[in-house]
Amino acid sequence: MSANPLLRILGGPRSANHLRRWINLWPPFLGAGIRITRIASDMKSLDVEMKLRFWNANYVGTHFGGSLFAMTDAFYMLMLMHHLGRDYIVWDKAATIRYKKPGRGRVRAEFRLTDAQIGDVRQKLKTLPRYEPVFVVEVKDESGRVIAEVEKLLHVRKRADGRDELRSGGGTQPAVLRRSQG
Repeated sequence: MSANPLLRILGGPRSANHLRRWINLWPPFLGAGIRITRIASDMKSLDVEMKLRFWNANYVGTHFGGSLFAMTDAFYMLMLMHHLGRDYIVWDKAATIRYKKPGRGRVRAEFRLTDAQIGDVRQKLKTLPRYEPVFVVEVKDESGRVIAEVEKLLHVRKRADGRDELRSGGGTQPAVLRRSQG
């Protein structure tokens, strides 16, 4: 079975297209009109798009900022989880979005993960207890102009020998989140 938890939940790694279809039916994306148009079979590239509709427009008729932000959520985390495997814990830790221009029409974001980035994470975790890489994705309009830039800060660490999962009730939350839950 695949190391990717989402693939396990969805019935296994039959294909990237199978995963794409299921994620496109996920209610937060479906409701916002967010669609994955392509996932590479090696999970190193993924393309997302969103058309402007009345239900994802703001009060001035452009893309609602929350929908633009949502279309960039979790993809780098899922891609990195897939490549690092079960021995690592990967979480989205923080994100910032910078709106550059109003979004009109169809917008898209392209997520790319290189072998060098994956290797860098593995290398850093040989000597560090955790590593927090930053990934940047641009949201572009139909003419290729950048309308928003999103920085994603991920939290990555090696999985302990089952102790973290037992302490947090079966989950794999980072220590900071575990302590704050009282």
